[in-house]
Amino acid sequence: MQKEPFKLQGSVLFIEPWNSLNPNIVAGFSTRNGGFSKEPFDTMNLGLHVNDAKEKVIQNREQLSQWIGAPLHTWICAEQIHGDKIAKVSNKDLGKGSTEMETAIKGVDGLYTKDRNTFLFSAYADCVPLYFSAISTQDIIGVAHAGWRGTAANIGGKMINKWISDENIAVEDIVVCIGPAIGECCYIVDDYVIEQIVNSLDGVVTNEIYEKVSPGQYRLDLKAANYEMIRASGVLPEHIEISNYCTSCHSDLFFSHRKSQGKTGRMLSFIGLKDGG
Repeated sequence: MQKEPFKLQGSVLFIEPWNSLNPNIVAGFSTRNGGFSKEPFDTMNLGLHVNDAKEKVIQNREQLSQWIGAPLHTWICAEQIHGDKIAKVSNKDLGKGSTEMETAIKGVDGLYTKDRNTFLFSAYADCVPLYFSAISTQDIIGVAHAGWRGTAANIGGKMINKWISDENIAVEDIVVCIGPAIGECCYIVDDYVIEQIVNSLDGVVTNEIYEKVSPGQYRLDLKAANYEMIRASGVLPEHIEISNYCTSCHSDLFFSHRKSQGKTGRMLSFIGLKDGG
């Protein structure tokens, strides 16, 4: 098991190795703690779409914005439809989705930008958060939401391919972090899901990503599946960090859709580049 890349500071997890990569990057993952929401969204629910009181969610988002130094007017959020579409955004999109779901970037599960002081967010309660940056002279950051559908559609690989083709980023310069998500210990899926994942990974798997536990039932390692696809896209293995946190096991830190049978809050992934020296 590799060293955990996310370090808890207060109520927020930050991607510690990326601090040395670029001191202006602010990237991490919220926890369920330190907010104002009542059960079952206690306390730091950041999802506007889960029937929590909207004023509490905005209060929680304001709190997170203070902790990470990213005012709400600098946020950009994806709609998230469990797909594979990715949008390039800019400072012209600032504020979209920050306090209203209706203004989020429509039809996408991935966002990237080359603008500073532009923070990208997406919401989670078991799915896999993917973070992207580059070791280069270009400022570029991205985030993608990968549930099993997004994983099967290779949203991580599509982000990488877009950077290579559209932004002229060398693949050996791309760095990726796979964040906290439900682990294989807690994620049982059926034949249909496994077939979709296996078809997508045909010819690229170097490690086992699932284990059959009974007829038609499998333990699936979504983080490992994303790792395999990202590696197959050309990203160097040493440039891929993977969190060991399982969102279902660590109910003290995270909301889990599966563990709570659907009635729960959401964490947010975040990444931004601040102005700096």
